[in-house]
Amino acid sequence: MSLHERIEDDLRAAMKARDRAALDALRMLKTALTNRAIADGGTPTTRLDDETAMAVVATEVKRRREAATAFRDGGREESALKEEAEAALYAVYLPAQLDDDALRAMVAAVAERLGATGPRDAGGVIREVLAEAAGGADGGRVAAMVREVLSEG
Repeated sequence: MSLHERIEDDLRAAMKARDRAALDALRMLKTALTNRAIADGGTPTTRLDDETAMAVVATEVKRRREAATAFRDGGREESALKEEAEAALYAVYLPAQLDDDALRAMVAAVAERLGATGPRDAGGVIREVLAEAAGGADGGRVAAMVREVLSEG
């Protein structure tokens, strides 16, 4: 079963269970998937491949986390908690995140393979690590780790 189909199945399950919070969150996620399918030249019934669907989910997780931070900074704790709950619900559809040690090892290996020695080489290392991690690490985390590893070397 594809990721897109799994999300739709979970949406139907939330409807049956009358889980309002999950239902609302999954409807927004399904809308994001549909919008991406249409933007890519498909129709509203087009199913995205897993890689594209994962990218949409990752974007939605990032948006929810950023919104939670903004709400918290604005003193709206209840709204921040709602956004964080949605981000957690969406994160279930993403691959497990690499721990710091595994990410550091991957960054070091890629930097060595590319011959990266300083901050000028960071862009190429970040691109390679993101491709290798395949959703297992957030771009901001990868960029920070690359800066850290390249400054050590």
